[in-house]
Amino acid sequence: MAVPKKRTSVSRKGKRHAGQTHKLYSKSTISCSNCGDHALAHHVCPSCGTYKKREIIVIKQATEEEAEE
Repeated sequence: MAVPKKRTSVSRKGKRHAGQTHKLYSKSTISCSNCGDHALAHHVCPSCGTYKKREIIVIKQATEEEAEE
């Protein structure tokens, strides 16, 4: 079994582990099947509140009177 001759320093270990945690990737977005707006995949649509063509949350639409206040 291989045994290291010297201890791995904190900075060397940090450099090795940094590649795994600092990856830059784009989050996949899809178009909502109900309203056609962009939403994250496998998440509830923020504009209409549906997921897989079922209404999960009720989105309250602001009326003109509430918007003025």
